[in-house]
Amino acid sequence: MTVFEPVSIRVGGGCPLCNRPSEPRFRPFCSERCQQLDLGRWLTESYRVPGQPLEEDEAAEAFSETTPRPDDD
Repeated sequence: MTVFEPVSIRVGGGCPLCNRPSEPRFRPFCSERCQQLDLGRWLTESYRVPGQPLEEDEAAEAFSETTPRPDDD
């Protein structure tokens, strides 16, 4: 699995993936290609928020708290 370095969004800067000048249509990216590459990294969970990993029970509990329960009717 490839690990990507974190990318920071810079106001008025270049594309966060390739550093080319940003295109207003695809802001903050320079092209649709870079925009799609970034989306793919989010969807494959390549970007991670730093922190302690949750234990299995904590993850299940957090999920059950946010999931709506079906009606008993």
